[in-house]
Formats: sequence, C-alpha cells, structure tokens
Amino acid sequence: MSSTISTSASTPATLQQAAEQAAAANYSAATAAAASTSGTASSAASSIGTNALQSLGSNFTSFLSLLTTQLQNQDPTSPMDTNQFTQELVEFTGVQQSVATNTNLSQLISMTQGSEVLQSSQVVGDPVTVSSQEIALQSGSGTLSFNATSAEPVQVAIVNSAGTPIYDATINARAGANSWTWSGTDTYGNKVPDGAYGVALETGTNGSNAQTVPFSVVGTATGLTNTSSGMQLDIGALQVPLSSVQSISH
Repeated sequence: MSSTISTSASTPATLQQAAEQAAAANYSAATAAAASTSGTASSAASSIGTNALQSLGSNFTSFLSLLTTQLQNQDPTSPMDTNQFTQELVEFTGVQQSVATNTNLSQLISMTQGSEVLQSSQVVGDPVTVSSQEIALQSGSGTLSFNATSAEPVQVAIVNSAGTPIYDATINARAGANSWTWSGTDTYGNKVPDGAYGVALETGTNGSNAQTVPFSVVGTATGLTNTSSGMQLDIGALQVPLSSVQSISH
C-alpha cells in the first residue's frame, strides 16, 4: 500500500548538494530529449520525399524524351538494341513505384496517428503515473511516487529551468511504496508558477555515497501533442511520450 511521507528539514549538506546536482542533470537531459524531437525529423522526411519525387519525375521525363529521340533518329540499316532501353525503362518504373509506395505508407502512418489521437484522447482529464525526470506542478501541487527498500530518509531537490535549486527537503520514507507531494513553494515558502521542474531523489548518509532513488511522476493528463517522434502526453507543462505512461486512473 502506498504511504504519504512526511518532510523533515535536517539533511547533510553534501547529500543535499548531490540531490541538487542530480536534479539539474535530470532537467537538462529531459529538455535535451524534448528538443531533439521538436519536429525537424518530420519536415526533413517530407522534404526528402518531395525532392525524390521531383527528381525522379524530371529524370523519367528526360529519359523518355531521349529514348524517343534516339529511336526516331536511329540508322535504319543499323537499328539500336532496344533491350537496354527497355530494361532501363523497367528500372525507372520500379523506382517510381517504390517512391509512390513510400508516399502511400506515409499517408497510412498519418491516418494511424490520427486514430491514435482519438483513442488516446480518452485519457485527458484522468490521473496518470508516468516515468519522467521532471515533476509536473499543476494548480500549485506536484506528486512523486517511489519505492524504498527500508525506512530511511530520502533527500529531494527541485530545480527551475535554469538549473537553479529552488527547493530542498528530506522526506522520511517508509519501507515499500511511498508518495510525496510538493506544495509548489520554494525553500523560502514563496509560491512558484505551475510548470515542469527538474527533480531528483537521493539517499545515503552523505554526498560521497549518495544513491539515486528511482521515482514516477503523478499528475493529471491535460492534452495530447502529435510530434515527429510520436504522440506526446501533456501533464500541464510537462510533456512525455505515451510509452512512458505507467498507469491511468479513471
């Protein structure tokens, strides 16, 4: 059974620093992954497909024109071997059919993605648990869940988009499943805006033997975005692949 864990203020400074560094690294990794799937692959693939069709069409027209001209002007006493031209014509036709097949496949993929959007839209508005290196702060609240092998203190650190630590605390975990909710305030008690923040959990007696604690992010699905890398689930400002969804509560 999941337990809600309490927060304590005392923690070794070195362990706190380790958690802060891990949180900043998590946020950097998450933003880099998001940038790599910003849509450039889709536009590049579209451009390549269009250029291939245009190039093939131009070459195919030129080839037919050349073939016709040569056949019209061949020496009747020494006719050219048309087998070679016929073979090239067959090859050109095969390439043209391959490009057309790729175009049709792209259209089929788009239709499939559209169907996926309709089916996945049913999750919007439901609580979801996902794998992410960022915590989603929604309406001033963000929740994490994790498992602890034993009852022990766990250091949590949260950083903003600049990688600057804004919140640190020690949470007293119980053995087994745990959940922890961030109230959306910084270390000084000031409210921070809703968004996606880097987060890390560390355990250990100090920074030298700190161990990362795997966690999941809990939030409410707010939308879906179709990107070049596939469907992305929106949890407020946090965006994750559908493949990272671990559970959905209806």
